[in-house]
Amino acid sequence: MGRVRLQIKKIENRTYRHITFAKRKSGLVKKAYEISTLCDVEVALIIFSPAGKLILFDGKKRYT
Repeated sequence: MGRVRLQIKKIENRTYRHITFAKRKSGLVKKAYEISTLCDVEVALIIFSPAGKLILFDGKKRYT
């Protein structure tokens, strides 16, 4: 049995959307850090939150 394929669409509930954003953001930052460490490459990640806040990741540190 495989996983059920979900349709990608905007989450209408604001609270659930914020929770999902926070979880996905931390996952993206973790993956960017892992690839920069494992492959010794420079990575830049720029994320704008729904509130307009800028999150920068430059491969070693996360700036908010």
